[in-house]
Amino acid sequence: MKIAFFTPEAVPYAKTGGLADVAGALAPALCEAGNEVIVLLPAYGKLNVPGGRAERIMPDVSFHRQGGAVFYFLHDDGYFLRDGFYGSSEGDYPDNLERFAFFCRRGLRLLEQLGFRADILHCHDWQSSLAPVYLKSAQMRNPFFRSTASVLTIHNLAYQGIFPAEDFPFTGLPEEMFSVDGLEFYGKVNLLKGGLIFSDALTTVSPTYSRQIQGREFGCGLEGLLNKRSADLLGILNGLDYSVWDPSSDPLIIVNYDAGKLEGKAGNKKALQKECGLREDPRAPLLAVVSRLAEQKGVDLIVPLLPELAAEGMQFVILGTGDEKYQTLLRKAAAGSPGAVSLHLKFDEALAHRIYAGSDIFLMPSRYEPCGLSQMISLRYGTVPVVSSTGGLADTVSGDNGFVMNGISARELSVKIKEAVRLYADAGRWRRLAERGMEKRFSWQASAGEYISLYEKILQSGVHSRA
Repeated sequence: MKIAFFTPEAVPYAKTGGLADVAGALAPALCEAGNEVIVLLPAYGKLNVPGGRAERIMPDVSFHRQGGAVFYFLHDDGYFLRDGFYGSSEGDYPDNLERFAFFCRRGLRLLEQLGFRADILHCHDWQSSLAPVYLKSAQMRNPFFRSTASVLTIHNLAYQGIFPAEDFPFTGLPEEMFSVDGLEFYGKVNLLKGGLIFSDALTTVSPTYSRQIQGREFGCGLEGLLNKRSADLLGILNGLDYSVWDPSSDPLIIVNYDAGKLEGKAGNKKALQKECGLREDPRAPLLAVVSRLAEQKGVDLIVPLLPELAAEGMQFVILGTGDEKYQTLLRKAAAGSPGAVSLHLKFDEALAHRIYAGSDIFLMPSRYEPCGLSQMISLRYGTVPVVSSTGGLADTVSGDNGFVMNGISARELSVKIKEAVRLYADAGRWRRLAERGMEKRFSWQASAGEYISLYEKILQSGVHSRA
């Protein structure tokens, strides 16, 4: 099959979150399975191209090959040559609808210029949602796209691309499409809604999340539409790139180790305690948080527990950035528990690897989590996760390899942490639990197989065909 990704991010070129990991890993996995894949994304000002510059093939298009896929960057200095991808410290860019409408239109035109007759247009999140809308409207009679089907993946339903009604003309769509059956959403323009209506199939990044978003609590106002399209909605669990996240070969950790050879974790723990200014005590349970510091991630549940748990002999290392109020509270907690709470308010990939390798327990009490990669990483590194039962966390962590909260509260988190620490005191049982987690695999090859099956099903059904 010929597959074209439309995505606002992809590793290693541009990343703000998990979407970039998915696009950057799934495309090569699909290539490995024998498909031809190209990936289209904006040429942001801070584009990271390994080995130097991308090669120009048109005045406004450059490309780079990675993992069998070809990544095309769409250049427009007015729209994309900025410090941020979607906004600045002052907020979202006010012309984001115009920017990503241009991206989708230019991307479709590029496919024609390349002569790339895609079987599947696989779009990601609101920034790419206009592509399937254009495919079923402006490009409806274009013979070049006659056999092209579209898939839209929802990485986080909370982000929908909502704009003022007066911005609708920037889409280039006919006025009648600004309606309840089109892109209108409570008097505003909703780009994701357009993608949900016009795509041939919809996916989310975990089976549990695909069910949750059809209910009011997680549906973000689109649950009615998602219920209407439930037969076309599939949850496919993200994979993990084990070429990057593997303690047996990770060059960023102090001692390499694997299941069956867990002794190496002790060396990583000792080094992490020293690096982070924690008491160098091999028996002290070391708990980790690597996260965006926001209410969604349950940081507000962790903060009030720190003084009490630190006083009971537990240690904490916290890495991330986020809401200023949580950064302030965490600074206070770290200052009040020197030698027990180590806080790092930054993004540091190398330190993240050392934290996964050196910690005993990983905390992830998210209020919602479409998929989550951190719990998969912690499992691979033998760092036992304590998680809430939501989204991808529910699909990857169980009593067999971690601890699952029975509700969302600081009290319930405390109960599960103390349950984990009691088991940690039994070295034999703890080792077996950690080893079971390390042996579990969430491969991109398996995820790619599910996407391929979906693509084939759409193409065979003929629902996408245009006269």
